[in-house]
Amino acid sequence: MSGFILISMTHSTSEQQPPVKQLRLIVEAEDFDAALTFYRDVLGLPESAAFEGDGEARVAILEAGRATLELSNPAQVKMIDAVEADGRPSARIRPAFEVDDGPARTDDLTDAGAELIAAPRETPWRSLNSRLNAPADLEITLFQELETPDQRHTKPGFKQL
Repeated sequence: MSGFILISMTHSTSEQQPPVKQLRLIVEAEDFDAALTFYRDVLGLPESAAFEGDGEARVAILEAGRATLELSNPAQVKMIDAVEADGRPSARIRPAFEVDDGPARTDDLTDAGAELIAAPRETPWRSLNSRLNAPADLEITLFQELETPDQRHTKPGFKQL
């Protein structure tokens, strides 16, 4: 597992607020109602706002917990694809959702119409990951953490800052 680095940084004081307040991923969904049902009702992302405008314009803003941006170089992406999806190349942008029960949530999403790319499997970094083709033309990963960051950073190849 060499080459993995887990960096943990927190901004705990009110004097040191991060300059970015929210990460929002905007996705155009041809079948808006199907996508909304899938992500809000099946995956369980709570709706925090919804708006309608002229010409049947609609948007729903769904809460997805804590947002992070994972930047990976091509070698890392190739390694993740090998572990997570038997080498099948992933989409350039692939949202990943942390869940409590990866196998059950994967079943829920496939029952709701997602196409299973790779069933849940344990990764070398101790996550249980599955990959699916989901509504709105998104390839997504579900992951369930099997150990805490404190447990993980004690292992070779990981460190916590």
